[in-house]
Amino acid sequence: MSATRIAKLSDLAESLLFDSPEHVTRFDRQTGRMVMVERWILSALEEGQDERVASAPQWQREEVEIARAMCEDSGERFIEGPSKFDFHEYRQMEKFIGSLGDTDAADQLWRAIKGKGAFRHFKDTLHRLGLQDQWHRHRDEAMKAFLIAWAQENQVPYEDDTKGRLL
Repeated sequence: MSATRIAKLSDLAESLLFDSPEHVTRFDRQTGRMVMVERWILSALEEGQDERVASAPQWQREEVEIARAMCEDSGERFIEGPSKFDFHEYRQMEKFIGSLGDTDAADQLWRAIKGKGAFRHFKDTLHRLGLQDQWHRHRDEAMKAFLIAWAQENQVPYEDDTKGRLL
């Protein structure tokens, strides 16, 4: 296997947004990019059901070839990418609230994240308090640190192409 290509932090961040149960997402060391294939395509190829994917439309041909490469890979080319479940955005919301100097705003945000609809209530409360920009800076810094740690742990060279904002 040749050296791992350089990953862009913005690509890694996007993969956190587009995590889907219908798709399998992996980091491709050969291209330095996150790749996504439909789970049914990968399953069909893993089960030797090539005839199921033979009828895939032309626009999915590249995806089928990536899935074939994933099936043939021994874990050197394709690796698990960063996961939104490992990032723990709820925990980041708690850290953000804990960092606020304004105790009234912090109290309102603590109440907002308790119970059902925590993410929606948090965003609504941020908006009402005018703290969206401060939250976005906090979340972006935390996500950037998370992605850099993932890259280092997986020996993936990276380029910080974010220019301040990840998402």
